[in-house]
Amino acid sequence: MGTDAPAFVVTAIDAGVRPVRLRLPFRFGAVTLRACPQLFVRATIELPCHAPATGFAAEMMVPKWFDKRADFKHADNVAHLAASVERTVQAYVGDAGATAFELFERHCHALLQAGERAGATELSSAYGQAVIDRALIDALCRALGVSFFSAVAHNLLGLRDSAVIADLRGFDWAAWLPTLIPLHAIDARHTIGLLDELHAHQDADDGLPVSLPAVITRYGHRVFKIKLGGDPVADVRRLGEVLEVLDRHAPGHHFTLDGNEQYADPAALSELFVRLAGLSAYAHRPEALLYVEQPLPRDRSLDSALPAKQSPAPLLMDEADGTLNAFVRGRAVGWRGVSSKGCKGLYKAIVNRARCERWNAAAARDGQAPGFFMSAEDLTCQAGLAVQQDLALASLLGLTHSERNGHHYGDGFGSAPAAEQRGFGLAHPDLYESSTGRPRLRIAQGRVAIDSLFHAGFAHGADPDWSAVRPLSVATALV
Repeated sequence: MGTDAPAFVVTAIDAGVRPVRLRLPFRFGAVTLRACPQLFVRATIELPCHAPATGFAAEMMVPKWFDKRADFKHADNVAHLAASVERTVQAYVGDAGATAFELFERHCHALLQAGERAGATELSSAYGQAVIDRALIDALCRALGVSFFSAVAHNLLGLRDSAVIADLRGFDWAAWLPTLIPLHAIDARHTIGLLDELHAHQDADDGLPVSLPAVITRYGHRVFKIKLGGDPVADVRRLGEVLEVLDRHAPGHHFTLDGNEQYADPAALSELFVRLAGLSAYAHRPEALLYVEQPLPRDRSLDSALPAKQSPAPLLMDEADGTLNAFVRGRAVGWRGVSSKGCKGLYKAIVNRARCERWNAAAARDGQAPGFFMSAEDLTCQAGLAVQQDLALASLLGLTHSERNGHHYGDGFGSAPAAEQRGFGLAHPDLYESSTGRPRLRIAQGRVAIDSLFHAGFAHGADPDWSAVRPLSVATALV
């Protein structure tokens, strides 16, 4: 099936970083994050019959998520991400004219292979394309004067039959994409880290909440994500404490569990499920648990059948979703869900959403209940480009709640110039509030309103001040 999407040429891509220091330490899996770089990308394209257009994107360069191997330091992880960006710049700039999707499909395999030869993981190798593709889409939308949502509905990105998504051969993209009705508000799913204070009502000196009760009081959350550490006894004990707090302060809540690859031993995972079933705080409302995210290490996630029958809720892939066909392989061994994350790639998310649609339709025809789904997960997305484009993608995919943790562990716009912060606050008054003196994510009654993301471009009405962006070469010094 063809497409009328416009072709363009990439004439320039600039990449740089800013330091991010968290206001609270964030522990996920076996790692505690306190600081890391945030990548910024600026891309310029030329489109026939249009003036050159520039687009932007941003994403955190979080160590020990893309690559958890013990023999690599934090700086090594960041170096792999930076190299992925540099390889993508070299591949894209000056290449022959292509649609946005065609440019991605033309280079995705070669870039993945180049990253693997350099010793990087699949997630690290795909990182450069994931961020740069968003900047190019922003430039395309600006050139055409359309919103991201309109560009997708009219397939201006050029999604089509492709060898890189061979399982979707014959899928009618032109008919399906307009059926995606973007949401105008999304529930913020609050992340409860392994170091978070659960009981005292505690705020920090910046006037923002620290403890779980204080978070609920301020933001009104009703959906939560609870981190696990890999020890079934300790995890279920802490989970019991967390659920008691949630039952008291957020009655009727729902929650997810995130294993962050910490359950390498299948016996330990089975013990977790058994102990969870016997936990009274869980047993009185088992339907409150929506899914269990990535308990197994990524390298053990796709090769054999999962303990899905023992799990109290569907299993969702996150770190194991390293390639464009990982969800296809995961489905065969028992995974039922897959996460959407901007750092893993926008096209991957849209393609996986189409797979859910096709697989669930086939199940319905066979008289079975539809069971495939997607979630929206955060990678400590910071205020501005990163959180806005991530929310826009979740909105497009119809994901009614999205993990949000960057506003809690991060410090708003951080080191961004004051004028830039004001610019974003003025352009997105529904998304940010300034009660603490400068713009921070606005969450009211547990929800994030995103009407302002529907304007021309990819989900932002203000641009970063590029004079405040440091060279990419300093990224490894910021961890």
